[in-house]
Amino acid sequence: MAFKRVECLTEYPQGDELTRKLIGIGFKLGGPSEHNPNIEDCLIAAAAEGINGDFRTLAMLTDWFHIHYKFVNIDRLLRALKKINDLRVKCYFSAIGKWLQSDSGYKKLSKVYRGESLLLGLTLDYKFLIKKNGEDERFAGTKLLVANKTLRSRQEDILTSKELVLKHKDYFYRVLIGPSYRADMISHCLRNSSLTASQLAKNTYGSFATAWGVMKDMSILPNAF
Repeated sequence: MAFKRVECLTEYPQGDELTRKLIGIGFKLGGPSEHNPNIEDCLIAAAAEGINGDFRTLAMLTDWFHIHYKFVNIDRLLRALKKINDLRVKCYFSAIGKWLQSDSGYKKLSKVYRGESLLLGLTLDYKFLIKKNGEDERFAGTKLLVANKTLRSRQEDILTSKELVLKHKDYFYRVLIGPSYRADMISHCLRNSSLTASQLAKNTYGSFATAWGVMKDMSILPNAF
């Protein structure tokens, strides 16, 4: 059977499962942590939970981007977002892309949503809050209208890059060689030497060709496995 590339989850985690995963990528929340969850899956799941009412999660996610944006695989994120039907989620990521557009990859992310402007708050009086408090400067000029003080910024609630490299193996290799499918594949290979090229590609959402190349390169290294 021909290899079919996986681009996104069929169902994103919620509740306690999501909390464990978010702790795994550096959110300082109470409870156990999942080891090495896929970073982009966590970001999309957190945005889905946050944009529809959980503003604490959305605030922490926004701070996470502020700290770790350089180590997001934007291609992976864009591929997954193309499969997402929730326009509010797309609007959030578009706003993040606009905010961080000094990074060329985020310019592409800013175009993931082209619809009308959306209010973060779901009640009719949210427009009044924007008039009263002004806009959150991180989202000013984007398609997502966010009143100042709605999403508090507490970057101390997110692990720093120096802390996260000690906790998340994929993140470590993204820092080392750049945020890419190859970085994640190297990390997975080193943790599980029994993976086939197809399994490696599916586990990291990459292509079979990239997985095959990584496994071939890894075989050259002495004691790589």
